[in-house]
Formats: sequence, C-alpha cells, structure tokens
Amino acid sequence: MNKTVNINLAGIFFHIDENAYLKLQRYLEAIKRSFTDSQGRSEIISDIEARISELFLERIINDKQVIGNKEVDEVITIMGQPEDYLVDDEIFEDEPQQRTHTKGRNKKLYRDTENSYVGGVSSGLAHYFGMDAIWVRIIWLVLVIGGFGTGVLIYILLWILVPEAKTTSEKILMTGKNVTISNIEKKIRDGFGTVSDSVGQNLQTAGDKLKEGFESASDNLSNSVKNIDVNKSTNRIKSSSQTFFDTIADIFMFFLKIFAKFIGIILMIAGAAGFIATTVAFISANFIDRLNFGDSDIMYWSEASNTPFWLVGSMLYFLIGIPLLLLFYLGLKILVNNLRSIGNVAKFTLLGIWLLALIGICIVGAKQGLSYSEKAPSISNEKIESITKNDTLFLSMKNNETYAEGYYRDFHNFRNAFDDNGNKISFARSVAFRIRSTRDSIAKIKVVKTARNSSFDSAKKLADNIIYEYELIGNELLLDNHIIIPNEDMKRDQRVEVTIYLPIGTTLFAEENTHRFHTNNCLLSKTEEGHFLTVANGKLICNDCEEDNDDDTFEIDVNINKDGAKLKINSEVFEASTSASSIKINEDGVKSKTDNVEVNIDEDGIKITTDKNEE
Repeated sequence: MNKTVNINLAGIFFHIDENAYLKLQRYLEAIKRSFTDSQGRSEIISDIEARISELFLERIINDKQVIGNKEVDEVITIMGQPEDYLVDDEIFEDEPQQRTHTKGRNKKLYRDTENSYVGGVSSGLAHYFGMDAIWVRIIWLVLVIGGFGTGVLIYILLWILVPEAKTTSEKILMTGKNVTISNIEKKIRDGFGTVSDSVGQNLQTAGDKLKEGFESASDNLSNSVKNIDVNKSTNRIKSSSQTFFDTIADIFMFFLKIFAKFIGIILMIAGAAGFIATTVAFISANFIDRLNFGDSDIMYWSEASNTPFWLVGSMLYFLIGIPLLLLFYLGLKILVNNLRSIGNVAKFTLLGIWLLALIGICIVGAKQGLSYSEKAPSISNEKIESITKNDTLFLSMKNNETYAEGYYRDFHNFRNAFDDNGNKISFARSVAFRIRSTRDSIAKIKVVKTARNSSFDSAKKLADNIIYEYELIGNELLLDNHIIIPNEDMKRDQRVEVTIYLPIGTTLFAEENTHRFHTNNCLLSKTEEGHFLTVANGKLICNDCEEDNDDDTFEIDVNINKDGAKLKINSEVFEASTSASSIKINEDGVKSKTDNVEVNIDEDGIKITTDKNEE
C-alpha cells in the first residue's frame, strides 16, 4: 500500500503517489540546477511547471484520480531530460540543435497580441497557416472592401472566439512547436534578449550624450544602470508602444465582455429552466397515463411502435434534455473564465446518448407511420321500420355519466376508465353522424367502424372489435357519444361514423347536444338543431323557425340629379322614377314607363305600348 501526497503545481492541486512524487521532485530539481545561471530562470521554471500541469490534466479522468509513475514517465518523455539541452547563452547565438522526443503537435490557433495592430487575429492566422502577417492583413482589406463589410464581421467573430496566447506554452503551440524545456527556455530568453537590446540601445544613446557634457556623472550613471528593474523597463517600453488601435480595442472588448456576460446569463436561465421542465415532465409521465408532446401523444407513439412507454419517454428526455444541459454549461462557461472542462469522456458520452436517442425516436416514428398505413371498415345496416315519411324522429346523443360525460367529439384521444361494473375499459369520443334524405318509404341507419394498422387484415380485425351502441325507444333514436375497444387492442385511429337515411317528408327534431357530432356534409350543418325540420330532397326545411324581417319595411331615397328622383323599396312595392321614366314592382306585376314606351308584365302576359302602336 503506497502513500499519496497532495501537491500544488502551477496553482492546480493533484493527488500523486509517493514514489511518483519523488521522481517528479528529482526531475524538477534537475531542471532548476540546469538553469542556475540562466537569465529568466524563474519564468522558465514557472512555465515548465505550468506545462507539466497541463499534461497531467490531460491524463486524469476525475479529481480523485492519483497520478502514478506511468503518468510521470509520460510527461518526462514529452518534456525531455534536462541534460539533453545546452543551457548556456551560446545555444541561442548559433543554429539551435533540434532534438525531438515525441511526435510533433499540431498547431493551435491563438491571437498573437504581441505583434498586433488591433486584436492579434491576423498575426495568429499567419502563425497557423505559416505565412507572413502582412498577406493576412491584405486579405482582410479585400474582404472589407469587396465583401461589403463581410471581413469586419468575420474579424469580430474570430476576435471573440479565438483565445489570446497568454502563457509561454500557448505561444509555443501557436507556432506549431513542441512544448519542451528547450523551447520554453528559448522563448523566454528571446523575450529577455529583445528587452535587453532595447534597454541597451536606449542606455547607449543616453550614455553618449551624457559623456559629452557630463563626464563627472559617469559613476552615478553606472549605479543607475546596475539598479535597473528589467520588468519595469519592459512594461514601460510596451506601454509607450501602444497604438490608437489598442485603445479602441480595449474599449470594444470592455463592452463586448459585458454583452457576453449578459448572453451567458440568458443561456444559463434558458438552459436551466428548460432542463428542469423536461425533468419534471419526464418524472410526471410515470404517474399519468398520457403525455402530450406537440401535436402527438407519446402514449400513442409507444403503442403504435410496440415500444415500452418508459423507453419512448427516456429517449425524448435525453433528446431534449442534453442540449438544454449543454446550453446551461455554455452560459456558465461564458460567465466563469477559468471554468474547468467537463472532459472528453463526458462530452463523447453525452453525444453518444443523444445520437442513440435521436436514432431511437426516428425508428419509433417510422414504425408508428407504418402502423397507420392501411385502413379497413366494418359496416352494418339496419332498417328502422317504425319511422316512415309521415313520422317524426327525435334524435339525441347519449353519454355515460361514469366515464364519458360531456357532449363533444374527439377523434384522437383514448382514455382508460372503469365502467359501471368496475371493469377497466378503453374508450374514446370518436363518433360522428350525418343525416341523408332517401326516397325509400322507411328510415335506415348505417354504422361504419374503421381502424388502421400495418395491414388490411389486422386493421379489419381492430375495426370489428369496436363496440358501439345506439337505441331506438319509440320514435326517439339515442346515439352513444363514445366507442369502446378491448383493453388488449392497439389504438389505431378507431372511429365510428353513423349515417341516418330519412324518407322525404319525415320530420326530424335533433336535440342541441347533437351539434358537435354531425359531420360537415350532414343536412343539419345547413340549419339549426332544436327545431322541427321536414326532410326534403337533399335538404331540411324548418317548420317553426322565425322568419327574419317579417313585418319590417324600409325606405331608401336616392337623389340622382337636381330634378330629384325617388327610389322606394318595401314589402309591398318597389318604385323608382325620374322626370323622364319610372318603374313600379308590386303583387300585380311589373310596370315600366318612359316618354315613348310603356311595359306591363302581369298574369295576362307582356304588354308593350308605344306612342305609335300597341302590341
């Protein structure tokens, strides 16, 4: 049994085996000894530790995993041994010796803010594609001018999405090199060399001027040079070289970060609310017999595809819940800059589950569609001997107060309930009727039961199993407002349509509770329920309906010209006249008269009289 220790490497805590810890400690001490006299030693060691920390993070699956000798050996193999590198200053003056211990890494895209004019996007792309930054900037200008501003939008998106190369490791990866001890040392010492050259040039110029006029101040100048803080000098040099674009970029980035935080909050709220709602719906589905999803019913999906209800619900839950969960994580990542990744294992696991759920739902949908491909009827006819053309038929819907209350039609939803004897049943209000006229002497009723399934025979069997009843008491016909199917039968769009053929001359009185059940091509759709209706050829004539505007009269006076014409319309007469002509319509006929012609149309025929002759 080995002991484990906790270490803090580049600000990240790791659990490491004691033997692995001793090996790592010896390795780091050897590196430190190699850089004893090197310029920028602390920065080099710090970046090496940061890189080792990144390599450890790539190899652990969870926070409780213990790092062993295997992981330490892999990291040492990648980073290289200290004795493999020359650490004296001459290594950077000649051509560097290339020693590769591992396969080279692919380049990573970062923004190079050290060589930037605005946001470092062009410099980063130049490193990534191995070309000069000036050509990338020329391409941006072409896109801005020739692309009607497209280049600006693309540049802003890359500015937002591409991270800045901040650490030494990121700057090395940006150029496509391996992050090894040699490359880290070279990168840092190159930076110090640039600063030293700049400081040296400034000091040389200042020394020459001071030497000409102030020879006596050389000792003080020497002391000042010895006390120069290189870091402060570097910061001052960088600050003095800041351009106008840098200032604009800082202001733009400030508002962009505020906007990004706002978007992050919106994404978090939307993702969390949607995920919670989906979870509650999924849990609730285990306690209710149906759950609506859009215009479809998950219970029907399950039965139509012969798939367990819990499996269909689970697939829908993962299909909707996983994107909402990732939406919440994306918002959280925008708000928290140093948020740790959930790891590749978790990402690929969620992606796999989501793809399986998507494939499963597609299969369920396909099976459901195939199960409704064929439709079959079951037809029965019966004559109603007691209703002839001189009789009156009273029509009404009959409900069941135990499980089918209410007078409305629903072709889609089946429900489970218990009948008056306590037996479990499946019922639906998928009933419709229509009234037709017939020249036969007696009435007839036809009941058509229909169902769907993957084959005609299976659909016919489901249709035959539909239970539907009606009752004739004297001259009153009672139609059930629901159908019943056997509990073991699949629900496949079972429905009933009743057609009532009434002889011409029969009187029909339909109760108002039949209003929601008749079809659009029913004769009742052209009149009203609750009245005595006489059956005519293809229509119903109301016997007791009030006629509109029975005794009402109205007059309309229209001034056509200055002479004043009058137009009068009422229940008895239609009269219009001008100074030259007139027309009059009443129960005697139509009379029209002008200066030369007079026309009379009545029961005797048509008579036309002119000032010259008479016909």
